[in-house]
Amino acid sequence: MRVVIVEDELLAAEYLAELLSKLPEGIEVVKIICSINEAVEYFKLNSSPDLIFCDIQLGDGHSFEIFSRVKIDVPVIFCTAYNQYALQAFKNNGIDYVLKPFTTMHIKESIEKYKTLRQKFANTVIDYENILKSLHEYSNDKRVSSLLINFKEKIIPIKIMDIALFTIEHKMTQIITFDKQKYFTNYTLDELEAVCGKNFYRANRQFLINRETVQEALQYFARKLVVKLKIEGKHEIIISKSKVSEFLSWLRS
Repeated sequence: MRVVIVEDELLAAEYLAELLSKLPEGIEVVKIICSINEAVEYFKLNSSPDLIFCDIQLGDGHSFEIFSRVKIDVPVIFCTAYNQYALQAFKNNGIDYVLKPFTTMHIKESIEKYKTLRQKFANTVIDYENILKSLHEYSNDKRVSSLLINFKEKIIPIKIMDIALFTIEHKMTQIITFDKQKYFTNYTLDELEAVCGKNFYRANRQFLINRETVQEALQYFARKLVVKLKIEGKHEIIISKSKVSEFLSWLRS
């Protein structure tokens, strides 16, 4: 298996290359690339590898620019310290999203995911829309297990399973945890819905709720539902008539 690493931190690139070399798949790192411009030139002039490991924040910008400047029909595993780019990563040939600092186990799981998808599509034309769909089905909940939140001068990891709901407050996205902690984040609800998995439901434009926080759903006027939560707070969550069936199906699953 031929692999290209796009990473501007040399120590991180060498560490990843060492991890890959120890795996039983016989992986050959054919190139370590440090910038967007170098990557564009390399992929224009050289044959495609089997797989790309790519950081997102490079010294000369976001690596997504590479995919807008040169056609690349190769699956990509993004390795980054920031999880707010997950949705964009999956739109740029991404088949997995590994948060730094990663371990040998994380890399092994990503390689296994690549092998599973490759086997499934071995006899068909590569269709990344279908690969992305398969990725969601294969490991929707494993893509991101925590969110990194900037709080004062700290970066705090918050496990998704500890989050009761996301809501829009003063035009900003607020996180409310089961232990009543509140944080603001730059993530949109659309981005959070994409990375948080099937345990979360987009009730409406204002709320994304964890199944574990739902206490009950009550009949509301015009065949709507109002959702009562287990946590304290004035959260009036209304499920529209058109979404009642979908919501109840999600709630029982």
